[in-house]
Amino acid sequence: MSAPEPAGLTVEESAALTRRITRLSLAVATVLSLAKIAAWINSGSVAMLASLADSALDMLAAATTFFAVRYAAEPPDREHRYGHGKAEAFGSLIQAGLVFASAALVGREAVDRLMHPEAVSNQVLDLWVMGASTGLTLLLVTAQSRVLRQAQSVAVTSDRTHYLVDIAANLVAFAGIGASMAIASPAPDALAGLIVAAWLVWGAVSVFRGASTELMDQELDRASRGRIIELMREDPRVRGVHQLRTRAAGPYIHIQMHCDLEPGLSLIDAHKIMVAAENRVLAAFPTADILIHPDPRGFAEPHGGPGFHEHHDGETTVSIH
Repeated sequence: MSAPEPAGLTVEESAALTRRITRLSLAVATVLSLAKIAAWINSGSVAMLASLADSALDMLAAATTFFAVRYAAEPPDREHRYGHGKAEAFGSLIQAGLVFASAALVGREAVDRLMHPEAVSNQVLDLWVMGASTGLTLLLVTAQSRVLRQAQSVAVTSDRTHYLVDIAANLVAFAGIGASMAIASPAPDALAGLIVAAWLVWGAVSVFRGASTELMDQELDRASRGRIIELMREDPRVRGVHQLRTRAAGPYIHIQMHCDLEPGLSLIDAHKIMVAAENRVLAAFPTADILIHPDPRGFAEPHGGPGFHEHHDGETTVSIH
Protein backbone atom coordinates (compact mmCIF):
# COMPACT_ATOMS: atom_id res chain seq x y z
CA MET A 1 0.00 0.00 0.00
CA SER A 2 1.34 3.42 -0.95
CA ALA A 3 0.46 6.79 0.46
CA PRO A 4 -2.43 8.44 -1.39
CA GLU A 5 -1.94 11.00 -4.11
CA PRO A 6 -2.45 14.47 -2.62
CA ALA A 7 -5.13 16.74 -4.03
CA GLY A 8 -4.40 20.20 -5.42
CA LEU A 9 -5.74 22.17 -2.47
CA THR A 10 -4.01 24.55 -0.09
CA VAL A 11 -3.64 23.58 3.56
CA GLU A 12 -6.39 26.05 4.49
CA GLU A 13 -8.83 24.66 1.92
CA SER A 14 -8.07 21.08 2.91
CA ALA A 15 -8.44 21.91 6.61
CA ALA A 16 -11.80 23.60 6.04
CA LEU A 17 -13.18 20.54 4.24
CA THR A 18 -11.95 18.08 6.86
CA ARG A 19 -13.26 20.23 9.70
CA ARG A 20 -16.75 20.24 8.20
CA ILE A 21 -16.87 16.51 7.51
CA THR A 22 -15.55 15.56 10.96
CA ARG A 23 -18.18 17.79 12.56
CA LEU A 24 -20.85 15.97 10.54
CA SER A 25 -19.37 12.58 11.48
CA LEU A 26 -19.52 13.43 15.19
CA ALA A 27 -23.13 14.58 14.90
CA VAL A 28 -24.21 11.41 13.07
CA ALA A 29 -22.44 9.12 15.57
CA THR A 30 -24.11 10.92 18.49
CA VAL A 31 -27.61 10.65 16.99
CA LEU A 32 -27.16 6.95 16.16
CA SER A 33 -25.81 6.14 19.62
CA LEU A 34 -28.80 7.77 21.36
CA ALA A 35 -31.30 5.99 19.09
CA LYS A 36 -29.66 2.60 19.61
CA ILE A 37 -29.50 3.05 23.38
CA ALA A 38 -33.27 3.47 23.42
CA ALA A 39 -33.82 0.47 21.12
CA TRP A 40 -31.48 -1.80 23.11
CA ILE A 41 -33.10 -0.90 26.44
CA ASN A 42 -36.47 -1.88 24.95
CA SER A 43 -35.38 -5.19 23.40
CA GLY A 44 -32.18 -6.52 25.00
CA SER A 45 -30.99 -7.67 21.54
CA VAL A 46 -27.34 -8.72 21.31
CA ALA A 47 -27.26 -7.64 17.66
CA MET A 48 -28.55 -4.22 18.72
CA LEU A 49 -26.01 -4.14 21.56
CA ALA A 50 -23.26 -4.88 19.03
CA SER A 51 -24.45 -2.07 16.80
CA LEU A 52 -24.81 0.24 19.81
CA ALA A 53 -21.26 -0.51 20.97
CA ASP A 54 -19.99 0.21 17.48
CA SER A 55 -21.88 3.51 17.28
CA ALA A 56 -20.74 4.55 20.77
CA LEU A 57 -17.14 3.95 19.75
CA ASP A 58 -17.86 5.73 16.48
CA MET A 59 -18.75 8.72 18.60
CA LEU A 60 -15.47 8.53 20.53
CA ALA A 61 -13.51 7.94 17.32
CA ALA A 62 -15.29 10.82 15.58
CA ALA A 63 -14.44 13.09 18.50
CA THR A 64 -10.80 11.99 18.26
CA THR A 65 -10.78 12.67 14.52
CA PHE A 66 -12.55 16.00 15.08
CA PHE A 67 -9.67 17.27 17.21
CA ALA A 68 -6.89 15.42 15.32
CA VAL A 69 -7.58 17.07 11.95
CA ARG A 70 -7.64 20.49 13.58
CA TYR A 71 -4.35 19.95 15.35
CA ALA A 72 -2.79 18.41 12.23
CA ALA A 73 -3.57 21.56 10.21
CA GLU A 74 -1.73 23.80 12.68
CA PRO A 75 1.31 25.45 11.06
CA PRO A 76 4.84 24.40 12.06
CA ASP A 77 6.16 25.88 15.28
CA ARG A 78 9.49 25.98 17.09
CA GLU A 79 9.06 22.47 18.57
CA HIS A 80 7.51 20.90 15.44
CA ARG A 81 9.36 22.23 12.42
CA TYR A 82 7.75 19.65 10.14
CA GLY A 83 4.27 20.61 11.31
CA HIS A 84 1.69 18.55 13.21
CA GLY A 85 0.33 16.46 10.33
CA LYS A 86 0.96 13.07 11.95
CA ALA A 87 -1.66 13.87 14.58
CA GLU A 88 -4.16 12.47 12.07
CA ALA A 89 -2.38 9.11 12.02
CA PHE A 90 -2.27 9.00 15.81
CA GLY A 91 -6.01 9.70 15.84
CA SER A 92 -6.51 6.75 13.48
CA LEU A 93 -4.52 4.48 15.78
CA ILE A 94 -6.81 5.45 18.66
CA GLN A 95 -9.77 4.58 16.43
CA ALA A 96 -8.32 1.15 15.72
CA GLY A 97 -7.82 0.47 19.43
CA LEU A 98 -11.40 1.48 20.23
CA VAL A 99 -12.77 -0.77 17.50
CA PHE A 100 -10.75 -3.75 18.76
CA ALA A 101 -12.15 -3.16 22.26
CA SER A 102 -15.68 -2.98 20.86
CA ALA A 103 -15.23 -6.26 18.98
CA ALA A 104 -14.00 -8.04 22.12
CA LEU A 105 -16.92 -6.84 24.25
CA VAL A 106 -19.55 -7.66 21.64
CA GLY A 107 -18.02 -11.06 20.91
CA ARG A 108 -18.07 -12.00 24.58
CA GLU A 109 -21.70 -10.95 24.95
CA ALA A 110 -22.70 -12.91 21.83
CA VAL A 111 -20.99 -16.11 23.05
CA ASP A 112 -22.63 -15.73 26.47
CA ARG A 113 -26.05 -15.32 24.84
CA LEU A 114 -25.50 -18.43 22.70
CA MET A 115 -24.64 -20.43 25.83
CA HIS A 116 -27.44 -18.90 27.91
CA PRO A 117 -30.29 -17.99 25.52
CA GLU A 118 -32.63 -15.19 26.52
CA ALA A 119 -35.77 -14.08 24.71
CA VAL A 120 -35.55 -10.83 22.73
CA SER A 121 -38.52 -8.43 22.77
CA ASN A 122 -39.70 -5.28 20.96
CA GLN A 123 -37.75 -6.21 17.84
CA VAL A 124 -39.88 -4.10 15.50
CA LEU A 125 -38.36 -0.94 17.02
CA ASP A 126 -34.89 -2.47 16.57
CA LEU A 127 -35.56 -3.02 12.87
CA TRP A 128 -36.70 0.57 12.38
CA VAL A 129 -33.63 1.90 14.19
CA MET A 130 -31.27 -0.33 12.19
CA GLY A 131 -32.86 0.73 8.90
CA ALA A 132 -32.63 4.42 9.76
CA SER A 133 -29.05 3.95 11.01
CA THR A 134 -27.98 2.32 7.75
CA GLY A 135 -29.52 5.10 5.65
CA LEU A 136 -27.96 7.89 7.72
CA THR A 137 -24.56 6.19 7.70
CA LEU A 138 -24.73 5.77 3.92
CA LEU A 139 -25.34 9.50 3.52
CA LEU A 140 -22.34 10.27 5.74
CA VAL A 141 -20.05 7.90 3.80
CA THR A 142 -21.16 9.55 0.55
CA ALA A 143 -20.25 12.98 1.96
CA GLN A 144 -16.89 11.68 3.22
CA SER A 145 -16.10 10.17 -0.19
CA ARG A 146 -16.81 13.52 -1.83
CA VAL A 147 -14.42 15.28 0.57
CA LEU A 148 -11.68 12.68 0.10
CA ARG A 149 -11.76 13.24 -3.66
CA GLN A 150 -10.67 16.81 -2.94
CA ALA A 151 -8.60 16.63 0.25
CA GLN A 152 -6.54 13.64 1.40
CA SER A 153 -6.78 12.89 5.11
CA VAL A 154 -5.73 9.62 6.75
CA ALA A 155 -8.02 10.39 9.71
CA VAL A 156 -11.09 10.97 7.52
CA THR A 157 -10.15 7.93 5.42
CA SER A 158 -10.03 5.82 8.58
CA ASP A 159 -13.34 7.27 9.74
CA ARG A 160 -14.91 6.45 6.37
CA THR A 161 -13.55 2.88 6.50
CA HIS A 162 -15.07 2.45 9.93
CA TYR A 163 -18.47 3.68 8.74
CA LEU A 164 -18.35 1.41 5.68
CA VAL A 165 -17.88 -1.50 8.08
CA ASP A 166 -20.81 -0.10 10.09
CA ILE A 167 -23.09 -0.32 7.07
CA ALA A 168 -22.27 -4.00 6.60
CA ALA A 169 -22.58 -4.59 10.35
CA ASN A 170 -25.99 -2.86 10.42
CA LEU A 171 -27.23 -5.09 7.61
CA VAL A 172 -26.03 -8.20 9.47
CA ALA A 173 -27.68 -7.01 12.68
CA PHE A 174 -30.89 -6.26 10.76
CA ALA A 175 -30.87 -9.79 9.32
CA GLY A 176 -30.18 -11.35 12.73
CA ILE A 177 -32.98 -9.48 14.46
CA GLY A 178 -35.39 -10.26 11.62
CA ALA A 179 -34.48 -13.96 11.69
CA SER A 180 -35.00 -14.09 15.47
CA MET A 181 -38.47 -12.63 14.98
CA ALA A 182 -39.27 -15.10 12.19
CA ILE A 183 -38.32 -18.28 14.07
CA ALA A 184 -38.92 -17.01 17.62
CA SER A 185 -35.37 -17.87 18.72
CA PRO A 186 -32.56 -15.68 20.13
CA ALA A 187 -29.87 -17.73 18.32
CA PRO A 188 -29.82 -15.73 15.03
CA ASP A 189 -29.56 -12.49 17.01
CA ALA A 190 -26.52 -13.79 18.94
CA LEU A 191 -24.90 -15.15 15.77
CA ALA A 192 -25.36 -11.76 14.11
CA GLY A 193 -23.54 -10.23 17.08
CA LEU A 194 -20.59 -12.58 16.51
CA ILE A 195 -20.46 -11.69 12.81
CA VAL A 196 -20.51 -7.98 13.64
CA ALA A 197 -17.64 -8.50 16.12
CA ALA A 198 -15.57 -10.21 13.41
CA TRP A 199 -16.38 -7.38 11.00
CA LEU A 200 -15.22 -4.86 13.58
CA VAL A 201 -11.86 -6.63 13.84
CA TRP A 202 -11.46 -6.46 10.06
CA GLY A 203 -12.27 -2.74 10.10
CA ALA A 204 -9.78 -2.10 12.91
CA VAL A 205 -7.01 -3.86 10.98
CA SER A 206 -7.77 -1.74 7.91
CA VAL A 207 -7.66 1.48 9.96
CA PHE A 208 -4.39 0.39 11.61
CA ARG A 209 -2.75 -0.30 8.25
CA GLY A 210 -3.73 3.13 6.94
CA ALA A 211 -2.31 4.89 9.99
CA SER A 212 0.91 2.85 9.99
CA THR A 213 1.52 3.75 6.33
CA GLU A 214 1.76 7.41 7.28
CA LEU A 215 3.59 6.93 10.57
CA MET A 216 6.24 4.82 8.81
CA ASP A 217 6.81 7.58 6.22
CA GLN A 218 5.81 5.44 3.25
CA GLU A 219 6.44 7.01 -0.15
CA LEU A 220 3.72 8.75 -2.12
CA ASP A 221 2.19 6.66 -4.89
CA ARG A 222 4.01 6.01 -8.16
CA ALA A 223 1.92 8.52 -10.14
CA SER A 224 2.70 11.35 -7.73
CA ARG A 225 6.44 10.66 -7.76
CA GLY A 226 6.42 10.47 -11.54
CA ARG A 227 4.57 13.79 -11.73
CA ILE A 228 7.18 15.45 -9.49
CA ILE A 229 9.97 14.28 -11.77
CA GLU A 230 8.09 15.49 -14.86
CA LEU A 231 7.68 18.94 -13.33
CA MET A 232 11.37 19.12 -12.47
CA ARG A 233 12.39 18.13 -16.01
CA GLU A 234 10.25 20.80 -17.68
CA ASP A 235 13.36 22.99 -17.48
CA PRO A 236 16.05 21.43 -19.70
CA ARG A 237 18.71 22.94 -17.46
CA VAL A 238 17.72 20.36 -14.82
CA ARG A 239 19.89 17.55 -16.18
CA GLY A 240 18.86 14.85 -13.76
CA VAL A 241 16.77 14.06 -10.65
CA HIS A 242 17.90 11.55 -8.05
CA GLN A 243 17.46 10.64 -4.38
CA LEU A 244 13.79 11.65 -4.56
CA ARG A 245 12.15 11.03 -1.19
CA THR A 246 8.52 11.77 -0.32
CA ARG A 247 6.18 11.25 2.60
CA ALA A 248 2.76 12.41 3.78
CA ALA A 249 1.84 13.88 7.16
CA GLY A 250 -1.82 14.81 7.49
CA PRO A 251 -2.60 17.65 5.08
CA TYR A 252 1.10 18.16 4.33
CA ILE A 253 3.54 16.27 2.12
CA HIS A 254 7.33 16.50 2.28
CA ILE A 255 9.52 16.23 -0.82
CA GLN A 256 13.31 16.00 -0.96
CA MET A 257 15.53 15.44 -4.00
CA HIS A 258 18.90 16.10 -5.61
CA CYS A 259 19.09 17.72 -9.06
CA ASP A 260 21.98 17.70 -11.53
CA LEU A 261 22.92 21.08 -12.99
CA GLU A 262 25.73 22.11 -15.31
CA PRO A 263 28.87 22.68 -13.19
CA GLY A 264 29.64 26.05 -14.80
CA LEU A 265 26.48 27.77 -13.54
CA SER A 266 26.84 30.59 -11.04
CA LEU A 267 25.29 30.19 -7.60
CA ILE A 268 22.72 32.86 -8.49
CA ASP A 269 21.69 31.06 -11.69
CA ALA A 270 21.48 27.71 -9.91
CA HIS A 271 19.32 29.30 -7.23
CA LYS A 272 16.94 30.74 -9.82
CA ILE A 273 16.57 27.34 -11.50
CA MET A 274 15.80 25.67 -8.16
CA VAL A 275 13.24 28.32 -7.16
CA ALA A 276 11.46 28.01 -10.50
CA ALA A 277 11.41 24.20 -10.17
CA GLU A 278 10.07 24.44 -6.63
CA ASN A 279 7.27 26.74 -7.77
CA ARG A 280 6.28 24.29 -10.52
CA VAL A 281 5.98 21.48 -7.99
CA LEU A 282 4.11 23.70 -5.53
CA ALA A 283 1.54 24.57 -8.21
CA ALA A 284 0.64 20.88 -8.45
CA PHE A 285 1.17 20.04 -4.74
CA PRO A 286 0.19 23.19 -2.79
CA THR A 287 0.67 21.56 0.64
CA ALA A 288 4.23 20.43 -0.11
CA ASP A 289 7.33 21.27 1.90
CA ILE A 290 10.12 20.98 -0.70
CA LEU A 291 13.86 20.69 -0.26
CA ILE A 292 16.04 20.55 -3.41
CA HIS A 293 19.79 20.00 -3.34
CA PRO A 294 21.66 21.01 -6.56
CA ASP A 295 24.60 18.86 -7.66
CA PRO A 296 27.24 19.86 -10.25
CA ARG A 297 26.70 17.24 -12.95
CA GLY A 298 29.66 14.87 -13.22
CA PHE A 299 31.53 16.48 -10.31
CA ALA A 300 29.43 15.43 -7.30
CA GLU A 301 30.77 12.63 -5.12
CA PRO A 302 28.23 10.30 -3.47
CA HIS A 303 26.92 12.02 -0.38
CA GLY A 304 24.17 11.71 2.22
CA GLY A 305 23.79 10.11 5.62
CA PRO A 306 24.08 6.36 6.32
CA GLY A 307 21.52 4.45 4.27
CA PHE A 308 20.57 7.47 2.16
CA HIS A 309 23.11 7.33 -0.65
CA GLU A 310 22.14 7.18 -4.30
CA HIS A 311 19.36 4.69 -4.98
CA HIS A 312 18.65 3.83 -8.60
CA ASP A 313 15.27 2.14 -9.00
CA GLY A 314 14.45 3.11 -12.58
CA GLU A 315 11.69 5.40 -11.40
CA THR A 316 12.85 8.01 -8.92
CA THR A 317 16.24 8.51 -10.52
CA VAL A 318 16.18 10.21 -13.91
CA SER A 319 19.13 11.59 -15.81
CA ILE A 320 19.35 13.29 -19.20
CA HIS A 321 22.27 12.14 -21.33
